[in-house]
Amino acid sequence: MRHFLLATALVGAMAFSGAASAQSVWDEKPVGKEAGAFMMRARAIGVIPLNSSSSISVIGGHVETSNTAAPELDFSYFLTDNVALELIAATTQHNIYAKGSALSSGSYYVGNTWVLPPTLLLQYHFMPHQRFSPYVGAGLNVTFFYNSSAPGAGTSAVTSLGLSNNVGAAVQVGFDYNFAGRWFANVDFKQIFVNTEASINGGAIKAKTSLNPMVIGAGIGYRF
Repeated sequence: MRHFLLATALVGAMAFSGAASAQSVWDEKPVGKEAGAFMMRARAIGVIPLNSSSSISVIGGHVETSNTAAPELDFSYFLTDNVALELIAATTQHNIYAKGSALSSGSYYVGNTWVLPPTLLLQYHFMPHQRFSPYVGAGLNVTFFYNSSAPGAGTSAVTSLGLSNNVGAAVQVGFDYNFAGRWFANVDFKQIFVNTEASINGGAIKAKTSLNPMVIGAGIGYRF
């Protein structure tokens, strides 16, 4: 019984300490944003390729690309209280389809690819010293396609798949909410302009598409 009471007291003390620590975080005065500050955010993102225009040689039809969800990290440095540079890092996997082609009147699976799109944005933050601070941004994106794979001979008419890398623009709008101390909630929307050319079956078939994905994210950030 004595050991049980001791264990109970210890667990209670730990719970109280944890609650007190959490309470102290919530009680901290918001710090806002300022020149020289460094911020890191972690987001959950949804990537929605628009495939705004596409074409496929030989077999006709157009390109479709699947939506996906993934984690994203970004790192921001404030040049002034209002102006910051943000570098975004994430990687996503997408399935690729040919729709309305000679292979199928519906969606024909062509393969899948991984996408790495590091993006550097110059941002303007409104109301940097307030809890609620919206921002806009614009910058440059470099998109790398890697580990692209096709279904392969015996299972599909598509035996190989390769995609070209791309450099394009990116725009952004979002907001931070400094809910306690150095902690921020974040909601973010980006439009990335990406074009690529697919080489199918060693180049026997070529496909061009403007992926132009929308990236919608929400997460949490910490200001150092």
